[in-house]
Amino acid sequence: MSKSIITDNFLLENKYAEELYHTYAKNQPIIDYHNHLPPQQIAEDKIFNNLTNVWIRGDHYKWRAMRTLGIDEKFITGIATDEEKFMHWAKTVPYTMRNPLYHWTHLELARYFDIFEPLNEKTATHIYAETSEKLSSQEYSCRNLLKKANAEVICTTEDPTDTLNHHKDISGSDFSVKVSTAFRPDKAILILSEGYNDYIDALGKSAEIEISSFNDLCDALGKRIDYFHKNGCRLCDHGLDKISFEDFTESQVATIFKKKRSGGTVTTEDAAKFESAILLFLSEMYHTKGWVQQFHLGALRNNNARMHKILGPDTGWDSIGDYSQAQKLSAFLNTLDSKDKLTKTILYNLNPADNEVMATMAGNFNDGSVKGKVQFGSGWWFLDQKDGMTKQLNALSNMGLISCFIGMLTDSRSFMSFPRHEYFRRILCNLFGEEIKKGELPDDMEWIGKLISDISYNNAKEYFDF
Repeated sequence: MSKSIITDNFLLENKYAEELYHTYAKNQPIIDYHNHLPPQQIAEDKIFNNLTNVWIRGDHYKWRAMRTLGIDEKFITGIATDEEKFMHWAKTVPYTMRNPLYHWTHLELARYFDIFEPLNEKTATHIYAETSEKLSSQEYSCRNLLKKANAEVICTTEDPTDTLNHHKDISGSDFSVKVSTAFRPDKAILILSEGYNDYIDALGKSAEIEISSFNDLCDALGKRIDYFHKNGCRLCDHGLDKISFEDFTESQVATIFKKKRSGGTVTTEDAAKFESAILLFLSEMYHTKGWVQQFHLGALRNNNARMHKILGPDTGWDSIGDYSQAQKLSAFLNTLDSKDKLTKTILYNLNPADNEVMATMAGNFNDGSVKGKVQFGSGWWFLDQKDGMTKQLNALSNMGLISCFIGMLTDSRSFMSFPRHEYFRRILCNLFGEEIKKGELPDDMEWIGKLISDISYNNAKEYFDF
């Protein structure tokens, strides 16, 4: 039997890293301030019955790896049984070495099920049986999986049309983990997207406003922001390829929106003006409410038109984009700041070539009013792996203050993804530990330990108002 890589000192390369992790990071609670967990499953305390349901279904990271290995879609998102899909994932795992999936897979098996042997075709049958037996019990319901992860707060992501009924059910229960939400109005912003008018109709219904003008749209979004705030929301999130920022007049934006609502054609130039106007409106509302705004920038989505037509979005056909980010982002943030309406802001970057751009951009708008007011967010999506995290941490250290960083999040749809916080903390502690060993940082474990605890937990606790 192969020896497990998941040891007490996994990724910790010297005694300083080991002390920092085990003493100052390991036992800190988790504040997962951005994910895509389904609140309905938390409200109903879903039991998953087997690993495919909790671990493979919906996980496009795994799907991409399986497709790359040549596994038929039948065994990924198709009609195969849950057990057959798991067996094909187990077959894939040994081929994922040096991909973060290999580390995540074995961390998750270890932390949730105390299984430390490698997953492969030989071990798949009994691992599936053992985990299925555990997952069929209430002890492994989704709420108990969150408790096992030491989660203190999680923040899901909802559209403005959401009723938040599941969040209301959760808040009215005795569940010890705080479950909040983030407001994600991108469908109201992206005026060129397919089905835009249908979406605006749905938004109007939710807000009880007939949306025929740009002012109506703003009123509807304002009402939904009020509703989300009343129900505990304190964050928004935007998943945009880049920030659009063009000069516009109110009459131009009103005409553009009216044209769209009447079935006319909107040019890309007009769309940029409209998107600039609505995003500024929203960001000023966030400031009024005291929310944190998040911008996930840089994804090039739905590249494979054939498979997108078959399977839809978020099924594994996205990649890193190479957009120009700095100039428009600067103008957008500067416009808000010049009105003193720039709220706490987190900038997430998907293209590692732009790490220093984002780190220095954040520094432009840290005005001393709030510790770490504008954050260069953690390594995201394709970058939440060892190399990506390290590059983000180094860019932030070099261009800003890593001591003010609010740390890691999962950005996941899986209730078993929370060991990514452990992964991040181990990488963080090893980074500091190596520099202590080299004499580049002082051997002051009490002070550096405090910084590690802050980055792992305390800074996020202070930054967010849940």
